Amino acid sequence: MKTESLNYELPIELIAQAPAQQRSQSRLLVLDRATGRRTDSRFDRLGDFLRDGDCLVLNDTKVLPARFFARRRTGAALEGLFLAPGGAEPGLWEVMLKGARKVRVGEAIDIRDRDKRDYCHAELVEKKDGGVCVLKVDTDGDPESILNRIGFPPLPPYIRRNDDPTQAAQDQDRYQTVYARQPGAVAAPTAGLHFSESLLAQLSGRGLGLAYVTLHVGTGTFKPVTTEELEDHPIHHEWFRIDSDTAETINATRARGGRIVAVGTTVTRVLETVAAETGVQPGEGTTNLFIAPGFRFKAVDAMITNFHLPRTTLLALVSAFAGLDETLAAYRHAVEQRYRFYSYGDAMLIV
Repeated sequence: MKTESLNYELPIELIAQAPAQQRSQSRLLVLDRATGRRTDSRFDRLGDFLRDGDCLVLNDTKVLPARFFARRRTGAALEGLFLAPGGAEPGLWEVMLKGARKVRVGEAIDIRDRDKRDYCHAELVEKKDGGVCVLKVDTDGDPESILNRIGFPPLPPYIRRNDDPTQAAQDQDRYQTVYARQPGAVAAPTAGLHFSESLLAQLSGRGLGLAYVTLHVGTGTFKPVTTEELEDHPIHHEWFRIDSDTAETINATRARGGRIVAVGTTVTRVLETVAAETGVQPGEGTTNLFIAPGFRFKAVDAMITNFHLPRTTLLALVSAFAGLDETLAAYRHAVEQRYRFYSYGDAMLIV
């Protein structure tokens, strides 16, 4: 499949720079795969398009405040993104470091707190491929506790932010689902950002099931495909877990005729990774499942998703579920109707 077939035109002003004033007041485009019909609605009316007995499956990963700022001893500014622990030795961090080209292995840098004061020192101990570096951070504590002192929300680069701590506090709340429980993601499962606690309670109260899986979203999720053929793109790995209770709930829902509604591409990836002909299986590990047009879905019956960047694996996944032509037609409709795009934008329900 040609990667260019996943391209579309988007006016830059439709890229959302902030979330809707209230979570569930974002807009919702409903696409019926059977008829091709498109319906413009609002997210707080999601229940109008679901059935009693359906089950919403949500990703309860929690986004780390993984973006941080540092400076060289020369005074030059650096910006980092925590990716993962860099090894078994305490204090090793694997990071993306903007400006690292000029930093030498063995060089000391100063990591700053949210008030732009020096918080701790670090040493660049290794440079890896793809701009990844390993830092040795000279302070006690696990990465999560340190990032909670120094870190900013890891917003995508198309959302323009500086190091303003007041704005960071607002983003820390809204670039996180209300049901986030398991720390480890460096990007949000954005389809879930539209749910408020009251909407979840409303849906549950009218007979819809709620189940949770975990997939720690990584930076590779949003990486544009640069190969001419989609199949030549090296797909990223992400850690996931689905427990036996969730698997049992999903299988029981389908057995009695209910639909499995995946909240986001991350949930879809988990469920299709563990799907078998007899139902989904509990488990944990990493997945590099590449879902693209032609994929046969075994577990997911409906999907809630945001509008994704062109030429990405996320758009390929949605196109596999809804059909490429139907997906691109829905995106054109969304542009014409001035929907808001990407992480802080509006949502689409595909049934």
